[in-house]
Amino acid sequence: MTRTKSPSNSVRSRAAATSVIFLSFIVALEIVIMISPFAFFFYAVFNPFLLALNQSLMTRWLTAFFLPHMIISPDEVLRVIRILGSVFFVGGTLLFFVCAIQVYAEKLLKKGVATGGFYRIIRHPQYLGLAFAALGLAIMWPRFLSLALFAFMLFLYYLLAKDEERRMFKRFGRGYISYMNRTGMFLPSFLEKKLTRNAKPQQPLSMGKAAAIFLILLVVIVGSGFILRTYTVCHLPLEQVDRIDVLTISKDDLIAAKQLLPLILEDSVIASKLQAIPNDTGHRVLAYFIPVDYVMQGMIANTGEEWKLFEQHKTIGMILDYTFHPFGHLTGEHGHHGAMEHHGMSIHASSVMERRIIFIEISASHAELKSPYDTFDINVKRTPLFFADINLHSKEILRVQETPAGSGWGSVPTPMF
Repeated sequence: MTRTKSPSNSVRSRAAATSVIFLSFIVALEIVIMISPFAFFFYAVFNPFLLALNQSLMTRWLTAFFLPHMIISPDEVLRVIRILGSVFFVGGTLLFFVCAIQVYAEKLLKKGVATGGFYRIIRHPQYLGLAFAALGLAIMWPRFLSLALFAFMLFLYYLLAKDEERRMFKRFGRGYISYMNRTGMFLPSFLEKKLTRNAKPQQPLSMGKAAAIFLILLVVIVGSGFILRTYTVCHLPLEQVDRIDVLTISKDDLIAAKQLLPLILEDSVIASKLQAIPNDTGHRVLAYFIPVDYVMQGMIANTGEEWKLFEQHKTIGMILDYTFHPFGHLTGEHGHHGAMEHHGMSIHASSVMERRIIFIEISASHAELKSPYDTFDINVKRTPLFFADINLHSKEILRVQETPAGSGWGSVPTPMF
């Protein structure tokens, strides 16, 4: 005999699921919060949690990123994934609200169970919409923590859906069983029956099956993240020049970076700064080659107050552009902070002929760093050193300036690429 959940257990299950779902979206929406004026308050609570994860080799991967965020997606596969992030988020959100309106309309009109519209195709389109929206957010702000919570959230959606169906059967009887038999749970019926080998939808969920479903979700989703991260690192616009690993924001700048970096390394001031870094297999130097007004440079190092985006109060415009114009992001249109003024001239104008090279010390006590790709190992330590601005035409070094510890967001773990 199957044990029926008590109302209190059902309420507790829904409360726990709602909490995890809320946390999942908060983590995924970090991209919005970190460029808002509320970033200071958010990270006062969230950053200690991130730093605690970052202390252990077992959990540090949760704070890492698995897709490009600071650089322009370097190949077609990653560009398509980035576009799908926006499509999933916008489409999933719209699906959720359309279905929510339908459900509440059915309740107000007292028509019983919603079986029309999207509910004619699947039984839980609202959960599916939320799942797609969460996946889209995880692509746009690709921290592994978002993926792990996404897997947990999907599992709880499944448990909530099973609990709702148990209650619907208890209330509507055989009529609801008939609806379940002709409609898929999260996929169209003909697909779901093939994947589940015609299992009866009203079959109770055992603890063993629930555990297996959760483990499969976690392994597939997080494993996919590691595959995408490996693919991303292998396709970065990255070259080694002398003993410096140079990463550009776009592939177009890679040729210029390879030509200019040897000249920069000959400068006595820069050479003396780099000599302090141990020349062994436990240390490398990474140089980001970017436009001087690149809007995301605050994630690399603290290069100035104007690149702390949470102080600029442009949150809504930036996030709408990032969400609804992924092609603009892919072509680099997001890279210039043209609306700002710097030393009496438009930053956008100066960026045409100037580049900024931000030097980062990479160190690892646990492994050898033998290649440029090792620079992006999850467990390395990154220490911003200084940056140099150079004129592309005259090849003149315009200034060299040290950077304080951390990024523009202090000690918050930020993307590497």
